[in-house]
Amino acid sequence: MLPVAAAAAPPMARGDCDIAEHQTLLQAEVPLPPSQAPQAVWLDAQRLQWPGVAAADQAHGATSATSYRLYGAANASLHVQPGATLHGADGFVALDVVGPPPAALVQRFRHVAPGLHLALRPGDAERLPSMLRGQTLLVQLDAQQRVLRATRLQAAAALDDLYAAADQVPDLGVSFSKRHTGFKLWAPTAQQVALCLYADGRSPARTVQPMRRDPRSGIWSTQRPGHLAGASYRYLVDGVVPGVGLVRNRVTDPYAVSLNADSKRSVVADLDSPSLKPPGWDRHAAPATVQASTDMVIYELHVRDFSIDDTSVPESQRGKYTAFTATGSRGMQHLRALAQAGLTDVHLLPVFDIASVPETGCSTPSPVGAPDSEAQQAAVMTTAARDCFNWGYDPLHYSAPEGSYASDAADGQRRIFEFRQMVQALHAAGLRVGMDVVYNHTSASGQHAQSVLDRIVPGYYHRLNAQGAVERSTCCDNTATEHRMMGKLMVDSVLLWARAYRIDSFRFDLMAHQPRELMLALKARLRSALGHEVQLIGEGWNFGEVANGARFVQASQLSLNGSGIATFSDRARDAARGRGGLHEQGYLNGLVYDRHPQAPANTGPADLLRAADMLRVGLAGSIRSYVLRTASNELLPLERIPYGDQPAGYVQDPGEVVNYVENHDNRTLFDDNAGKLPPGTSREDRARVQMLGAATTALSQGVAYFHAGIDTLRSKSMDGNSFDSGDWFNRLDWTYQDNFFGTGLPPRQDNGEHWPALRTLLADASIKPGPAEIAWMRDAFRDLLKIRASSSLFRLRSAAEVRERLVFHNTGPTQQPTVLVGQLKGEGLGGAGFREIVYLINVDKQPHDLVIEALKGRALALHPVHRAAAAADTRPAAQARYEPGSGRFGVPARSVVVWVLD
Repeated sequence: MLPVAAAAAPPMARGDCDIAEHQTLLQAEVPLPPSQAPQAVWLDAQRLQWPGVAAADQAHGATSATSYRLYGAANASLHVQPGATLHGADGFVALDVVGPPPAALVQRFRHVAPGLHLALRPGDAERLPSMLRGQTLLVQLDAQQRVLRATRLQAAAALDDLYAAADQVPDLGVSFSKRHTGFKLWAPTAQQVALCLYADGRSPARTVQPMRRDPRSGIWSTQRPGHLAGASYRYLVDGVVPGVGLVRNRVTDPYAVSLNADSKRSVVADLDSPSLKPPGWDRHAAPATVQASTDMVIYELHVRDFSIDDTSVPESQRGKYTAFTATGSRGMQHLRALAQAGLTDVHLLPVFDIASVPETGCSTPSPVGAPDSEAQQAAVMTTAARDCFNWGYDPLHYSAPEGSYASDAADGQRRIFEFRQMVQALHAAGLRVGMDVVYNHTSASGQHAQSVLDRIVPGYYHRLNAQGAVERSTCCDNTATEHRMMGKLMVDSVLLWARAYRIDSFRFDLMAHQPRELMLALKARLRSALGHEVQLIGEGWNFGEVANGARFVQASQLSLNGSGIATFSDRARDAARGRGGLHEQGYLNGLVYDRHPQAPANTGPADLLRAADMLRVGLAGSIRSYVLRTASNELLPLERIPYGDQPAGYVQDPGEVVNYVENHDNRTLFDDNAGKLPPGTSREDRARVQMLGAATTALSQGVAYFHAGIDTLRSKSMDGNSFDSGDWFNRLDWTYQDNFFGTGLPPRQDNGEHWPALRTLLADASIKPGPAEIAWMRDAFRDLLKIRASSSLFRLRSAAEVRERLVFHNTGPTQQPTVLVGQLKGEGLGGAGFREIVYLINVDKQPHDLVIEALKGRALALHPVHRAAAAADTRPAAQARYEPGSGRFGVPARSVVVWVLD
């Protein structure tokens, strides 16, 4: 047995800080021919599993003399050829064939295909850390020491086991003491790490400081004298990259709290410094409008969309964090009015550091063209890679504010200060601030210049498939938050945003790609550290390599019962809008009762009845235990009503569901209805259908979630995926003159297959609303918010309360299927405001009368919002009626009417 060599990398010098992002110091020998065979997987720091090997031994001529070895080479010099002896090794350790691992490991690695189990010998375990800092190969040898087969290894579990102490280190990144500035980086597989310090974002390095490795945690650290706030820094990291060789990477800090322009260098920033806090920052408080998750009424907003076209904002602030400090602007007036009506939270699309927008020198095209022209999208797409817009779901640094929204991207201090100004301004407007976070993937991996994590610990932070390639089911390079230090990075980052920036709630993109256990740990950590609950919501879609618990129990729709963490519900959303087909109608836009000429011909009354039931599921908060009389005349708990292959009711309590009919994804509700409402539908009716969609969310139990612009009939000119469609297709108009329908064909990439039909729609001037319809919807939406805010009956906190207080009428096979009727009982409930509330939602283009025997004899009156002189929809007060003697209700076409009993 040979010793494993020490580090092979040459010394680091100051000049190394200023050259390319990475350089290959020693090219790897090609260790293996290309293969689709599964790689071996470390299960912990002692055991590993080699998929498929046991079954294949005989085919490879294995005998009882077969042996298994783990070879290592610090300079990546291993060379292996089947049938020959291995060359280039610094040493090896022998491995023993063992039985299956403990049950806990079997369960954890259930996604790994069956195969041979091997283990280090007890005396060799201490050699593993040094071997993992170089190139390693697992090799099967015959009796003559010739290679039968070889494989690389996936080492994340071994690293988690060996360096578990790192999880308890509280100050990764930059920290400050009275006399020093400290730097810590977790890089357990690195051979050398040094700190490059710069005066600013452009100057050459002024020093390179070797860092010291802690063998227990794998953390490299150093201290520099003084308080270095404002300085820039990067790390030099030498390590072996599989298939590349020994590489020296120049990389930013994954724990960076700020960066300079285009994220080239991390910036030293003391978040506790008074210079980074707007006046009154430490004393100001968020509005106390949310005592439980179900109190949340959310408006999802993109920072740039909010102000880039608002001429009432000073030009230098448009599209920036500081636009929210322009208190007299039309946009801020709009948000304050929503807050006064009952909105509680603004949720910002990603505002952490992203990879896709140039922070200096980005462009903004100014397209022109006819309503159905290709010219606008062509102009936008020509500059898409370098324009100023992107949704921002491409994380680069999780814990630093995005620089393109700052007044000076080159100044890493400004973005911190201005982000806090934005939060403080929204709080002052009566709105809490939520943040969209994307810990499920990064913008890049491997040796890409915008790969941060993978250039520090190759192969660790990302979820790998059986062959060792990064999984990309989320669209990009999936992270592995089931690994200890990726999970820690997520938790530490969220806590930083909540503590340092006063973020009040978080929306997790593709949250089901996170382990349930980690999300629960995060929730507990926030509560413990801050002394109060921080609401967590997210997308619980079940798909990809983690689907159906393939790797761990996911934070998915069906797995979060009892957690208090909420997931978006697609049940009522899909029933209300219709599925994805351009003319595939739903409950709101004419299914059966107002058929589009090009709607699928195979829909009938039974489909309408099922859609009505699914809307009731949403109104009841998707509670598993809530019992509904269905269209088939069965009394069923919602969990026994099918939604595809899942239960329609899937949550334990209403605080675990997010109700919505529109968000940034897919077409806006207005655009969806443009394709689904029959030709000839009036502008007024299009606005009323939009209002009905908002009402199904506003009156539902659970968290209410709205996309910015739903209240102004927002259109993206039929774009079904506007993530990179520029300002042009993502505009908002706070003058309420235009909704931007018919401003050109949407980008070909995601919409081209529908262009023939879209041309017809976009050229139809009768679809586009005028200022009168936009203003009506704006005010009708605020009325809905006022109705929701008027009573805690719309914000019940437990399943028991929903079961006891919510009753649906007009159900079963004999119902009038286009009318939903809910009764809420307020006796004994704090904040109820009324003894009873009865709401009717009529989606039909015709008025409806119906008798509800159970509601005879009530002294019901129209809700005060309907009776107000400023009510947007005057039809309830003028046309709706209730006859106590007969229990007969009359409700106008396409309207929502709420009656109350004081």
